Amino acid sequence: MSSRVRLALSAYTATLLAAGALLPLLEGVGWLAQAALLLGVQSGAGELARRATLARPLTALIQTVVGLTVLTWVFAPEYALLGLVPGPGSLQYFGELLTSGGQDISRYAIPAPSTDGIELMVIGGVLVIGLLVDTIAVTFRSAAAAGLPLLALYSIAAGLAGGGASALWFLLAASGYLLLLLAEGREQLSRWGRIFTAPDPAARGRKALDPGGRAPAPALRTGGRIGVLALGVALAVPAALPALDGGVLSGIGTGDGSGGGGAGGTISAVNPLVSLQDNLNQPTNREVLRYRTEAGSTDGLYLRIVALDQFDGTSWRSSKRRVVDVPAPLPEPQGLNPAVERKEIRTSISAAEYYQQSWLPMPYPATRVEVNGGWRFEPEGRTVVADPGEDTGGARYSVTSLLVNPTPQQLAEAPRPPEALRREYTKVPQNLPAEVEETARRVTRGAANDHERAVRLQEWFTQDGGFVYDTQVRSGTGVNAITRFLRQKQGFCIHFSFSMATMARTLGIPARVAVGFTSGTPRSDNTVSVGQRDAHAWPELYFEGVGWTRFEPTPSRGSQPPYTLDDTAPGGPSAPSAQPSAASQAPAAAPSASDTCPPELRRLGECSASAATGTGGSVDAGGSWAAVPLIVLGASAVVVLPLLPLLWRLRTTARRLRSRGSGAQDPAARTLAAWLEISDLAWDHGILPDASLTPRGTAERVVRLGKLEGAAAEAVHRVATAVEQVLYAPLPGPAGDLAEDVRRIRDGLRAAAGRGTRLRALLLPRSAVRVVWAASAAYTSLAERWGGRWSHWSATLRRRPFHPFRQRG
Repeated sequence: MSSRVRLALSAYTATLLAAGALLPLLEGVGWLAQAALLLGVQSGAGELARRATLARPLTALIQTVVGLTVLTWVFAPEYALLGLVPGPGSLQYFGELLTSGGQDISRYAIPAPSTDGIELMVIGGVLVIGLLVDTIAVTFRSAAAAGLPLLALYSIAAGLAGGGASALWFLLAASGYLLLLLAEGREQLSRWGRIFTAPDPAARGRKALDPGGRAPAPALRTGGRIGVLALGVALAVPAALPALDGGVLSGIGTGDGSGGGGAGGTISAVNPLVSLQDNLNQPTNREVLRYRTEAGSTDGLYLRIVALDQFDGTSWRSSKRRVVDVPAPLPEPQGLNPAVERKEIRTSISAAEYYQQSWLPMPYPATRVEVNGGWRFEPEGRTVVADPGEDTGGARYSVTSLLVNPTPQQLAEAPRPPEALRREYTKVPQNLPAEVEETARRVTRGAANDHERAVRLQEWFTQDGGFVYDTQVRSGTGVNAITRFLRQKQGFCIHFSFSMATMARTLGIPARVAVGFTSGTPRSDNTVSVGQRDAHAWPELYFEGVGWTRFEPTPSRGSQPPYTLDDTAPGGPSAPSAQPSAASQAPAAAPSASDTCPPELRRLGECSASAATGTGGSVDAGGSWAAVPLIVLGASAVVVLPLLPLLWRLRTTARRLRSRGSGAQDPAARTLAAWLEISDLAWDHGILPDASLTPRGTAERVVRLGKLEGAAAEAVHRVATAVEQVLYAPLPGPAGDLAEDVRRIRDGLRAAAGRGTRLRALLLPRSAVRVVWAASAAYTSLAERWGGRWSHWSATLRRRPFHPFRQRG
């Protein structure tokens, strides 16, 4: 085995060992076997390219194409050209799978089920890391630098695994890297001969450097010892010095120990507010939902997605909860007393095709949900979440919910909540600055009950505290972001809701944060449009007898509930929502065709001329326009690159025959161009050119080997005769219709050839090598020209040396 092959195998092994750190993240090991197979094909393609002594960047490009091809073969064969070649359809499907995989990652607890989206992300990531390691370590011969992508792969896996990480995976990844370094050391050492061997080269040198020997060379043995020692130090030092935080193994074994159930059995969501600020800052209020409701007023009808109930000091997030099949009806809302006024309403909701996420936006609290597809119910947060492969894109569903209208007195007289609920929902991190609680107590000083304390907090944020609503402020949900917000008093709904929920918890009031949309903008057809700018977050506080109750601390957003206002009519609080409503209607000002009906209205069963205004073109646009040029360029490159030989051949044929019937080109030149085209046609069909033959001999050879008969054979002899007249006759005669003769010959060669030969001649014509010859000749000519000029300049400079102090005459 050559040293280069050994190095390639070491790079392959190191990548797989580092990929082992991903095993705790997914159920099963089938994906690792697939990754090993596909990575082996990609690495093998690289080794073959290196054996062909191709340029290094070209070797990496070949491996990239092979990697993309095998991924297409595994994940999207039905969208590929000829079942294998990536095309626009396969690239689009990859994008959909990656989006689905991102949603699955945010949905499931570890270990997550091996959905197609997650497998594509994991296997594709392993192939990318393997490509980088192979390119750096083998193609460019720098194994030390190849440790960076291996470290990145392990770090991502360890960071996602949390408590599921293990020292075993670090040892495996480190061992793979050490193996790669030793292989490179052996390969480099073999180039030096016996200079680094034992003192007796005759007796021990050959054995030291021979891969089949029993003992390694002293330099290799020393390198191995250094590597093992370094690995031991990396493991032992953090364990011996526990005060050092953030080391290689930091965080291992420090998880909460809560495991996931089966696929779809639990849900552990990441923070869903990652894109909320981006939605609020969109230049246009693109519609995401449209609904029709039985509620008389939609001022307080928020569409709730999920509740964030855990605050660890870094961020608010959803707890890991067990999910069940969606019951009909849903359980009674927790803590709601029958004495509290309520009204049951029904709301029909339709989501835009592009709006694809894992939670179902619903009015709170919902009592019944009618939706098609795979959906599950999480009882604690009263949310509906999607099964693998399901999302809200284009969903149409109905929700029956309660409009709960407690009185201020009922909230003020609420008894103490259950101790278990109070203990869970009043937790604050130990590193929460004392000024947060001090501020909460100062603002609520003199309040008689929890309801009055909550109302004072809301009024402080919306009126008395001097806060300014600003979506350009840096986002954040940790303790530092909260203290910064309380000092600078600038932020948007994230800052207001998280700060009020945290301050309420310091006062002993159970609190959490809800994420969703405000009520949206009513339309003239009795539907309500909800856009991206309606994305919102608000605090929910628990009062026994009423349950989880909405508050609105964000100024100029949404509507403040009637039970938080003094002597205000129910319709009054709608004034603060004027600003977002106007913004929501802004895109609708543009006129559109009267016969246009958005897909959302079609799903609701209502289409009218007025309903199409301003929404017809926005919902189905899908995706980000910034990505369109990149997708188009990538798809074009994948399609065009394999067709370059065919395109060059078509252009060359057209150029040789384009002057038919005109006097723009000399007849002799046209005859020779047609003869060259016939020679290339024969070459493309497997008849190699023979420069030693005369035109007549060449014609006989093409007719014999190409099995031409009739008009095609006559055309070859006719063009050959014309070429001989051009070359030898004093006055060449008329050549006739050369283009038509070329067509007859081409048709004859195709008719006599097999299917494989015809495809090869069409897609990979042998005569396309003329491009390489022309480029090589141009390069040689350019090098000779510039080499001659450089020699002349160098000789001139040597004859006339430069003297900085020589006076000029």
